[in-house]
Amino acid sequence: MTGDAEIEQLIERLQLAAERLRSEQLGSEDAASVIDECAAIAVEASTELERRARGEQPPSERQEALTGPRQDSLL
Repeated sequence: MTGDAEIEQLIERLQLAAERLRSEQLGSEDAASVIDECAAIAVEASTELERRARGEQPPSERQEALTGPRQDSLL
């Protein structure tokens, strides 16, 4: 997934969570769960934005750059 697509997905998840909270149909435990979900999404977004600010590649691309192409066997 590209960085832009990842950010868009995080935004959509936050918007859906906000809609759920605004609906006032959640009990207190469910609302607390949605708020925890929002906090986790915020951490993901922050991590992605910090990665971009440093000019880093996404983890999958960065990992291959560090280790090189995968080899099935060394023997």
